[in-house]
Amino acid sequence: IISEFNFSEYTEAIKFTNKVADLAENEGHHPHIHINFKIVKVILFTHKINGLHENDFLMANKIDKLFI
Repeated sequence: IISEFNFSEYTEAIKFTNKVADLAENEGHHPHIHINFKIVKVILFTHKINGLHENDFLMANKIDKLFI
């Protein structure tokens, strides 16, 4: 799952990234996070099965809610 989030300011992108990192720690499910100035790209997949798992979709939904 690849999601891209666009922000008007770099600092907003960083704040969002920190929220995603906190969520990932609490959930024990860590995505790849790429920051390119005001764009944050989050990539979710389960390393253990080298593919997508239900938890990836649940985590994506929680990350989407952080963006709202």
